[in-house]
Amino acid sequence: MSGKKILILVVCAVLVVGIIVGTVIHSRNDVPSVTTAKATTEDLVATVSGTGQIKPKTYVNVGATSFGRITHLYVKEGDHVKAGTVLATVESVQPQATVSAQSAAIAASRTDISSYIAAENTAVANVAEAKADLEQKTLDYGRAKQLYNDKLIAKQDFDAKVAAYDMSVATLDQRKAAVAQAKAQTQSARGHMNQAVASQRANYDALDKTVSRAPFDGLVTNVPVREGETVVVGIQNAEGSTLMTLADMSVITAEVKVDETDIVNIALGQSADVTVDALPGKIFKGHVTEVGDQALLRTTGVATSQSTTGTEEAKDFKVVVTLDPAQAISQDELRPGLSCTAKITTANRPNTLTIPIQALVERDPNVEATLFKNHGKGAAASIPTPGKPAALTQGVYLLVMDNGRRRARFVPVTTGVTGTTDIQVLTGLKAGDEIVTGSYKTLRILKGGTAIKVDNSVAAVTATDSSS
Repeated sequence: MSGKKILILVVCAVLVVGIIVGTVIHSRNDVPSVTTAKATTEDLVATVSGTGQIKPKTYVNVGATSFGRITHLYVKEGDHVKAGTVLATVESVQPQATVSAQSAAIAASRTDISSYIAAENTAVANVAEAKADLEQKTLDYGRAKQLYNDKLIAKQDFDAKVAAYDMSVATLDQRKAAVAQAKAQTQSARGHMNQAVASQRANYDALDKTVSRAPFDGLVTNVPVREGETVVVGIQNAEGSTLMTLADMSVITAEVKVDETDIVNIALGQSADVTVDALPGKIFKGHVTEVGDQALLRTTGVATSQSTTGTEEAKDFKVVVTLDPAQAISQDELRPGLSCTAKITTANRPNTLTIPIQALVERDPNVEATLFKNHGKGAAASIPTPGKPAALTQGVYLLVMDNGRRRARFVPVTTGVTGTTDIQVLTGLKAGDEIVTGSYKTLRILKGGTAIKVDNSVAAVTATDSSS
């Protein structure tokens, strides 16, 4: 064989090898790379977070109850006070003078009552005297009448006895009337004194309102006034109407706002972990004690029912978490207004089957089953016959071995509780099943029966970066 023929054969062989290698490389490049994860059994906790501030369950604005100048302020912001502690006093010259004048009037009324009672007793004694005199006159009248009937005394003497008897009867009636009059005067004096005593109670109330006392044990959180300033009564939230704010820190709450998409998962009694920005690393345990029914506009905090604008915007709901009293909280550790975050546990599923959330896709199961069955039979055979549109079903792509190659097969699943990164699987998978989790671009176009190759190096690098 000549050298020219050998050269031609070598060139042809090189071309054939090149074509084969190129075809293999091209076919490998057509196989998409995916990241995978296995369905595992673990404890799944679903949480909802909200931000807000620390608030006492009970707090009051101690308002001015009397008009006048502040004479003394006995507390300052940050002081802890007991129930009944005097907080402030307002000038009380006029109320004290009114109380003193009324006290004198009551004392005079009591003296009048004593004199009326003495007069009443005198009238009663006079009645007793008149009764005794009437008894004597009655006896005299009886004897005189007998003697007159026997013709033993003159008619003049008998008439004198009758007149004396009639006089005694009239005297008794008069003195009984005097007793009734004396009792009426006594009752009238008592009525006037009771009226004065009632007025005095109002005077004492007016005097007492010049002294402000703590309604409960608490912390003084705000004192907007100073000694010497004049306070007014009855104007809510007006300057000079509030002396101070008192908070009952025995029951502390975290009032947070939760997004409208998460509020449906919040229920009374759910446990929560509260963290405070000012106390890093410390977690306070609590429970949900109030779930708001009214949506609040995120930009203004105004309830939607009170908003006059029709602009659609994000909304929040108020959720109140009451901190558990069993944990040790010092008096100065938590203060009203501190920013906080509450992580509320909405569900807890121990030892349940879970998969990464990003593995979930929605597909037509009939189309996917046809695609997987017809893979490798050509493009025409892989396309299912068009029919009535079917509802999409939630599922995942399961890795299966087919003729020595890894392929994706769509498997419908039913899910339950959603965690931070994982979701509970109720049906469709078992522990250890390997599923496709990414990339998102690949999952979006992935079809049943597609040959795939696993490359978890990207996922491993991402997990390492996120953990560091």
